[in-house]
Amino acid sequence: MQDNKKIVAENITMLRTSLNLTQAQLGEKLNYSDKSVSKWERGESIPDVFVLKEIADLGGVTVDYLITPHDPDEKLEPETKERRYSRRFILLTVLAGIWALAVLVFVILWLAGVFSWIVFVCAIPVSLITLLVLNSIWGDRSLNLYIISALVWSIICLIYLSALDKNWWQLFLLGIPAQIIIIFAFSIRKKPKQ
Repeated sequence: MQDNKKIVAENITMLRTSLNLTQAQLGEKLNYSDKSVSKWERGESIPDVFVLKEIADLGGVTVDYLITPHDPDEKLEPETKERRYSRRFILLTVLAGIWALAVLVFVILWLAGVFSWIVFVCAIPVSLITLLVLNSIWGDRSLNLYIISALVWSIICLIYLSALDKNWWQLFLLGIPAQIIIIFAFSIRKKPKQ
């Protein structure tokens, strides 16, 4: 067990220094104190598996990389730019597919004699939900605040535009408390563990 702690400690230290982070900066990113990071790097304790996953994601490596011994001369190879670009292209391809589907539905309905532009308004929340899911998996989770806010407002707009003849402008009043709740929810922080 002692050897495992030493391996994880060395790998966390190597990863942190390759990212040019201090122990305090790494701790802040993980919502832990610098004392906790120091204990991990001295091999006095091992972070739980979820924290190891967060550390691995920060460095663009796998959890397996953090728990496997490495040669001290081995150069750390974090996630490459090609991989980041491929994720960006996957996201753009999926979003383009959603909008292509919206155009297809619009054309089919138009050929059937129904001119329904609301199809494009429906594509906005679908695109935002897709963006939210992929950003949560791959991206910067701090952007989720803006994505969720846009999603809420787009759904309100969709409902309003779907019933335009009823003039339900009061729906937009629902967006105000929803926006406040979203902001407060994203302001909740976990206390650093000692």
